[in-house]
This record gives sequence, C-alpha cells and structure tokens, in this order.
Amino acid sequence: MPAPTTVVFDLGKVLLDFDYTIAARRFAPLTPFSAEEIKTSLLGVDLLFRYERGELQTPQFFAEIQKTFQYRGTFDQFARDFGDIFTEIPEMIRLHARVRARRLPTYILSNTNEMAVLHIRRHYPFIAGFDGYVLSYEQRCMKPEPRIYEILEEMSGASRDQIVYIDDHSPNVQAALARGWQAVQHQTPLVTIARVEQLLGLG
Repeated sequence: MPAPTTVVFDLGKVLLDFDYTIAARRFAPLTPFSAEEIKTSLLGVDLLFRYERGELQTPQFFAEIQKTFQYRGTFDQFARDFGDIFTEIPEMIRLHARVRARRLPTYILSNTNEMAVLHIRRHYPFIAGFDGYVLSYEQRCMKPEPRIYEILEEMSGASRDQIVYIDDHSPNVQAALARGWQAVQHQTPLVTIARVEQLLGLG
C-alpha cells in the first residue's frame, strides 16, 4: 500500500459529536409539539436531507420549519438553537493536530448544512486548520454518492490509494474503499487513532 499523502476527516461523530435532541428540546416550547415529536419528524422526513443536499437554501429551510412545526420563534433564535448541538471529541481533534504537525494536507468531507457550518466556524477554532472542505450543501451531492468523493480527489490532487479517510458511517466508508481510498470506520477514538497511526507511521 502506498504511503498516504492526504488525510480526510468526516466532521459529525468523528471530530464533533452532535445530538438533535438538544435542538428539539429548545424548539418545543415554541411549537405545539413535544421534543420527541420534533426530533422524530425532523430526522424521519426528507426536510433535513434536502437542506444538507443543497436543495433548500437556509431561508427556505426555515420557512419549512415554521410551516411543519408551527414554530413561533425568530430566525436568529432558531439558527442559534439548531446549530448549538455539537461537542468536541478531543482525542480526534488532537489526532488532526498531530497529522498537521507531520505536514500532511487534511480535508473535511461532510454531509452537513449551512447553519451547522456557520456555528462550528464561530465556536470551534480547530475547524480553520484544514486545507479544504467538501461540504454536501455546497456541492449539491452527498456521501455515499460517487461525485462528492470525486470532488475531494480533484480538490486535493491526491491519488486515490494515498488518501486516508475517517468516517463513522459504514456506507460512506464502503464507498471510499470501493474507490481505492484507505478508509477507516470510526467507532471509538482509541481504535481509530491506533489504525490511523499504523497507516501514517505516527509515533
């Protein structure tokens, strides 16, 4: 296997944990619905999928939220509560710093949305330390669709077999492996870090 030249990280559940229950609990008092009903509906219909795929712009997404949940809050309140669902995974952020210290280019490849990214960029300084970002809502395609992996390859200029990729979601990992990437399915920081250290020769 060729020596890796590029390391690509998924964002959610790899570098940052997230929980939509937090947002649902904050939305609930401003709607006729319970937090559980909001979370189930938000994750169970295609509204969030369409937003993360770039089919809905942020104002359109908010209008759909107002309609679907009879939400009575302001946009600013909604954006703050919708974005504030993340917590750092410190071990993985330190892994990224170690990779950067080896002068290897790093990238983010994420299914995500504009409000989440704006919140992350305001509150988590580590996010500025990547060479590039392939974000589903900007590219109008999502993992595991082949096109979003192609975009990362084009952006990085790396050979497929020299890309190390970390993602928690099995279909995304399998799609990367099928392209010839050196993909690691993230389950725990301990296991993932050991595998990445092995691939990159980190001491």
